[in-house]
Amino acid sequence: MSNSSSFCPVPKEQQPINEYQELQSSWFFGWVKLEPSKYITKLLWVGAWSLIVTAPLAAASFPIAKYPIQFGVWAIGGSLVFIALAAIRLYLGWIYVKNRLYGESIFYEESGWYDGQTWIKTPEILTRDRLLVSYEIQPILHRIKTTFFTLIGLAIAVVSYWLLFVNW
Repeated sequence: MSNSSSFCPVPKEQQPINEYQELQSSWFFGWVKLEPSKYITKLLWVGAWSLIVTAPLAAASFPIAKYPIQFGVWAIGGSLVFIALAAIRLYLGWIYVKNRLYGESIFYEESGWYDGQTWIKTPEILTRDRLLVSYEIQPILHRIKTTFFTLIGLAIAVVSYWLLFVNW
């Protein structure tokens, strides 16, 4: 790996392989690489902490003592929004690195926004990067998409419950 990237003119911090390693080891973006139970636990923590915002908003519309079910439905529904925002941020970070790794060329800046350059990857680096996308990043993106579909399903369940049982 160091031999093939030693002649690469792209600054180290802008090389896609280094961006991938940085993302993988980061506190937030590394969540999606955890085992499923730990990943779900992290997302549930986002939902639990978001209740600090959503519960008072729900209580303002539906006092807990008078409308406990409506309060619960809206507080949980609101926390799903925060979980979805976290999942969107995860997706955007990983898709950016995927696109940088998968592309045949790398756009980079030498010293600032005004001097951008493009470097065409060598066949070895392109092959390495695309293998990394196939075996490492695609499963991550699949997990995040599964998270989205689960959140959509939960949101549909909350709205259906509201329409069928609470609103009438």
